[in-house]
Amino acid sequence: MSVTAALDDRRHASVPIRGTDVAKRFSERGKAVVDALRGISLEVGRGEVVGLVGPDGAGKTTLIRCIAGLLRPSAGTISVLGLDAVRDTLAVRSRIGYMPQKFGLYQDLTVQENLDLYADLQGVPVAERPARYARLMKMTNLAPFTRRLAGRLSGGMKQKLGLSCALIKSPELLLLDEPTVGVDPVSRRELWQIVGELVSQDQIGVLVSTAYLDEAERCDRVLVMFDGQVVDRGSPVSFRERLVGHVDQVHCDDQRIARRIHSRACDLSLVADATIRSGRVRIVRATADAAARRTLADTFGVALEPAAPTFEDAFMHMADARRASNEDPGHHPVVGGSASHPVDAGRVVVRVRDLLKRFGDFEAVSGVSFDVCAGEVFGLLGPNGAGKSTTFRMLCGLLAVSGGEVRVAGHDLRKTSARARARLGYMAQQFSLYSQLSVQENLDFFGRAYGLTGRRLRDRVRWAFEHFGLGQRRNAPAGTLPGGYKQRLAMAAAMLHEPDLLFLDEPTSGVDPLARREFWQRINDFAEGGVTVIVTTHFMEEAEYCDRMLIMAHGRPLALGTPAEIRALARDDVHADPSIEDAFVALAEGRARPIDVTAASGDHA
Repeated sequence: MSVTAALDDRRHASVPIRGTDVAKRFSERGKAVVDALRGISLEVGRGEVVGLVGPDGAGKTTLIRCIAGLLRPSAGTISVLGLDAVRDTLAVRSRIGYMPQKFGLYQDLTVQENLDLYADLQGVPVAERPARYARLMKMTNLAPFTRRLAGRLSGGMKQKLGLSCALIKSPELLLLDEPTVGVDPVSRRELWQIVGELVSQDQIGVLVSTAYLDEAERCDRVLVMFDGQVVDRGSPVSFRERLVGHVDQVHCDDQRIARRIHSRACDLSLVADATIRSGRVRIVRATADAAARRTLADTFGVALEPAAPTFEDAFMHMADARRASNEDPGHHPVVGGSASHPVDAGRVVVRVRDLLKRFGDFEAVSGVSFDVCAGEVFGLLGPNGAGKSTTFRMLCGLLAVSGGEVRVAGHDLRKTSARARARLGYMAQQFSLYSQLSVQENLDFFGRAYGLTGRRLRDRVRWAFEHFGLGQRRNAPAGTLPGGYKQRLAMAAAMLHEPDLLFLDEPTSGVDPLARREFWQRINDFAEGGVTVIVTTHFMEEAEYCDRMLIMAHGRPLALGTPAEIRALARDDVHADPSIEDAFVALAEGRARPIDVTAASGDHA
């Protein structure tokens, strides 16, 4: 090998990832189906974290799988640690750590057995394993759980075990594909602390895709992907600087007024994005024109204050510009027209007192009490394993109650659960419709299951196609839909019979930021129409849309109150203007005093 070639190899090896004009075309029987990647070039250096963000179907997972040697690019080259990702696949895999979206765990093996299996697969010498295991278990706080089956771990613990398995051979490069989807804020922060420690101590390179745009702020550089292409790249600071002068906020003392302003803002062409944050409606304008700010202030009849932009603001501004130019027509505007329910604001539709659920000798839920009133959006929050999903399933009548009082829509769930279920809609955490049936067939089936027939069924199915933008996918098998469209279909099925009460269990887990925005616009629409909503979520910013929320831990209530009351729990010298996530973490870590939930629930009795 010449001196020049040797130096070139050394230079390539110093850059853990170098991709040039990478393309991936998926085909079937020789016929092209989709161009998943189109001409992507990227670099990831040692000691840096590079983030991939973009909507569902942008190509993030495909790109990571090509770099990991799990997919062969259709064109272009990928160098990983100086090796060719196609020609030297086995050598590449032996030197990198890869954590797929579903953790890659074996559910019927214990934590220790998963570690041993990955150590065997990676060829880790037996003599080196005890020290390696000890470091990983200390880093992830999994030491007390080595004998527990992986399938019985909480989402956050599975996440940390998956990361431990990816790190079993001290990799020189770490690939993380949406590692924090479906886990609570405490677990998310712990994962990023682990990644930060690896980068600073071992100087490894990290490429991470994420559905949480706030996590992009933790990256050194970010690549924004749409439709199989990298459309922009830079540091989080560079993205924020472009949005100076575009972002305003509106202070709202009343949560429902905030939701109404938010809903109106989402319908305006002057607005690129609107969210609710820390009791304020946050508005990203399409332009930095001062006249646009005055127009919005006049429209809402309130004062607008300038706000510092975030990376999320920049991403949503970019997405709005693509929609406006019809470059990215995949997301459908929310159409009004939900059925109107008469609202008696003081009427209690869900009453829970001293709720108890036992599994053998284990109390999964104990001492939970709260009320939910008509037309209210009520949130159930808590760390993984807190008991919120168990509570949720009992309220839906899907899980037997061990003790306490539960009344839903005027019916005692312990005696007449079938009657109560007829008045509620339910959207499961995992897609639970029939994957092999078409969109039309699923809607017809669930409509009939809810007792709809004839013209009434046809009218409601037509409404679902119009309201959820499913018309063009009428005949597509449900299992082939992108994540955001699966979410739309599941929610449409839950609302076909016009329920008084809608239960949503982690409805936005695993879908992109654009789909989450659409989802909450629909929820606001239904709530304004008088539907009562109970929702569980791990996206703390989504809790800002709730009128009230209950935060649980270890099966017991920690705090019950409005978003403002919950945020106030974390207010101190460090957090003068805390977020819901700040309060959630403070409660989970014992740094905030819980609200007297017994007194709080009594206020709404």
